[in-house]
Amino acid sequence: MKMARQGKINYLQPLWARDSAVCAGFTSRNGGVSRAPYNSLNLGFNTEDPRHNVEANRSSLSRSFDLPPHLLLTVQQVHGTDLLVIDQPNPDLSHFQQLSCDGIITNQPGILVGVLVADCFPVLIYDPRQHVAATIHVGWRGAAAGILGKAVRSLAQLFDSTPDTLMAGVGPGIGAHKYEVDRPVRDAFQADGQPWDELASPQGVGKWRLDLRKACVLQLLKAGLREEHIEAADECTCCHRELFFSHRRDQGKTGRQMGFMLLSSRG
Repeated sequence: MKMARQGKINYLQPLWARDSAVCAGFTSRNGGVSRAPYNSLNLGFNTEDPRHNVEANRSSLSRSFDLPPHLLLTVQQVHGTDLLVIDQPNPDLSHFQQLSCDGIITNQPGILVGVLVADCFPVLIYDPRQHVAATIHVGWRGAAAGILGKAVRSLAQLFDSTPDTLMAGVGPGIGAHKYEVDRPVRDAFQADGQPWDELASPQGVGKWRLDLRKACVLQLLKAGLREEHIEAADECTCCHRELFFSHRRDQGKTGRQMGFMLLSSRG
């Protein structure tokens, strides 16, 4: 992935998104109006950053893609596996904002859909054949429960997507070297049949370092995506203070960056 710029916004862009059919990427923490410790492009309302700052930041993001702010849609993320599907025009998106789910799937152009993260992984999936976008929030609970496999199955069932034609981008998240977890996390992965020994390395009694990035990639491969169609960012949010918010590094007092997608109109 390489850094791109649209309007006032710098963001990491997957190679497959350098196409006029879709805008997709992962914002950094820079380019907004929020003050420390939320400086500066905090896009999350679930922080102590004044709401007017977050609204200004979200407006800056949407207007960078020539959209009014009300066409930027996020949901209330709860570390589950429920997905919001938008498959018809919705001139008023406000009723979706309070829904509790961890991903958005849509075939509707002109809506900027996003997931908010600050160590969890934002995953973007694009079907270039059916012109469908999915933005998924993946923390350890979602990964353990197989949220990415569910997203790919939903694309196949609802939009006739073929997994081996899908393109995916795994955005910046916390690296395994910074992410120590305990037995309940291990038990959740093993209960769902996840390959724990491939994903985690022991760090003492009852402690492991978990590679969530690898978990995302393996789930996408298991769901039928081709390896060459999956692009994963190398950056660790915990290590790159100058680029990303990190919940673990900043002990919870931090902002949120976003993984986003915007479908263009066809024809």
